[in-house]
Amino acid sequence: MPSFDVLLEPEMPAIKNAVENTKKEIGTRFDFKGTSAAVELKEKEKEIQLIGDGDFQIEQISTVLLGKLTKQNVLVSFLDMDAKIEKIGGDKVRQTYKIKAGIDSTLAKKIVTAIKEAKLKVQGSIQGDTVRVNGKNRDDLQVGIALLRKEFPDQPLKYDNFRD
Repeated sequence: MPSFDVLLEPEMPAIKNAVENTKKEIGTRFDFKGTSAAVELKEKEKEIQLIGDGDFQIEQISTVLLGKLTKQNVLVSFLDMDAKIEKIGGDKVRQTYKIKAGIDSTLAKKIVTAIKEAKLKVQGSIQGDTVRVNGKNRDDLQVGIALLRKEFPDQPLKYDNFRD
């Protein structure tokens, strides 16, 4: 029985490039000279840490980072930017942005209900942070992919693990 998985994953190499470009710009900009301004990507924890001398400097670093991410075609919606700015000693502050990966339960339920309401010859099932779609033939699955692209244009969904 043919199937495919619906995923929601950021392009980590593009994020890494954006962070490296941000580091280069921080190193060359006059307003960051002699300060503790820095950006770090922690790939295992899937987070980006911004370090600066104050809240204003963190905002400046964030603006540079978001610009670099946009140039790399990474959607900013992959970042969870709700973390508070915290003091880490002396006059330094840090803010951590989590990188979202995987489909959350509410979006997964919306995907499955959209497939059911369309009355296609495919079934969707939630499996952890992915949604697996099964059907009787490839053509039905391709119709399912087209439906999901039309229903969720604002979500950068990936269609992976296509099996016959």
